[in-house]
Amino acid sequence: MPDVFAVIVAGGKGRRMGASLSKQYLDLGGFPILYRTLDVFVRHPEINCIYLVVPVSDFDFCKKNVIGPLPGNDCKIELVAGGKTRFASVENGLAAVAFEAGIVVVHDGVRPFLSPDIISAVIAGAASNSACIAAVPVVDTIKSVEKGRITATLDRKGIWMAQTPQAFDLNLLRAAYAQARKEAFEGTDDASVFEHYGRQVSIVAGRRLNFKITTPDDLELARMIWKGLS
Repeated sequence: MPDVFAVIVAGGKGRRMGASLSKQYLDLGGFPILYRTLDVFVRHPEINCIYLVVPVSDFDFCKKNVIGPLPGNDCKIELVAGGKTRFASVENGLAAVAFEAGIVVVHDGVRPFLSPDIISAVIAGAASNSACIAAVPVVDTIKSVEKGRITATLDRKGIWMAQTPQAFDLNLLRAAYAQARKEAFEGTDDASVFEHYGRQVSIVAGRRLNFKITTPDDLELARMIWKGLS
């Protein structure tokens, strides 16, 4: 198995949350959400190194309140300056990886309920197919809407919702991002950048519990779930 690295992206300000703290630092069971996410990666036996991408102004906060309380381990965590967009933040994370080859696992810092088995599954998928992401099939009826009115009901058969973690051959993802930058293409996730590069991406089944905390409702749900798990 090649070396495996994680790029955890937490550069956003979370304006939809309406809180003074950025969403990744809001409390979830006594620790920041980002701590909960990192804890899963730190404990994972296949992860050799973690590149945590956050705003430079947050470095001291992260050292004290996110990285400091993590359990002792051999997994190195390196802070990386975030960019103005998620695309730019992932670019910075990839540039910071101090290795010439391996598998990189990209994950959103505000998805704290991922499970270790999903990390293992995307790593195995990337080792076999160069790229693999977690995703879940759509179960709700999907509507196309314009100006507050439904314009079409879409066929949900074969439609999946992409999640993170997403794992890739390190050099291929770097090349995909370089091409996307040159062509001014910014995908909504890393898989779309890889697809734009002309490469196929495999999927493994994710979990609906592995949701992204972006709104006050998400945070309320996350706290209810955490309370139930504790």
